Amino acid sequence: MAKDDSRDRAVRVWFRFVRLESRIQSAVAERLREIGLSVPQCDVLTTLTEAEGVSQQTLAERLYVTKGNISGLLDRLESAGLVERRSIAADRRQYAIYLTQSGREAAERAIAVQHALVEATLGRLGADDLAKFESLLIATRDLVRGLAQRETASA
Repeated sequence: MAKDDSRDRAVRVWFRFVRLESRIQSAVAERLREIGLSVPQCDVLTTLTEAEGVSQQTLAERLYVTKGNISGLLDRLESAGLVERRSIAADRRQYAIYLTQSGREAAERAIAVQHALVEATLGRLGADDLAKFESLLIATRDLVRGLAQRETASA
């Protein structure tokens, strides 16, 4: 394949990938709205199912958001009765974040919504195709990470 053809294909694949990501995000958001959650709320709740009792700062780092963003999001989730903040004995200025029973149930519903979406999409691919797709995703992720590292190093 000629270099121009390869470059054209790379651009075409890139835009297909970007559009696919947008469609996936929209499908997830629509299904989560049906159960009364936003994507960021789902992210917090499902992250807490893996690691309750983390600080707001740790939660923000895990979700790649600012401390200000996580604070407002936690305020809304706390008002809705889905999470609770507990003072950390060693440092009264910090809080550990925990799911309430309602928050745990909401997280379980959100996880079920995402599992259903996966089954309706990627779950329909054969094992070989899924393995190839995963391999390509990992390779692409590594290229993007390398680009970010090179940009950081040259700044």
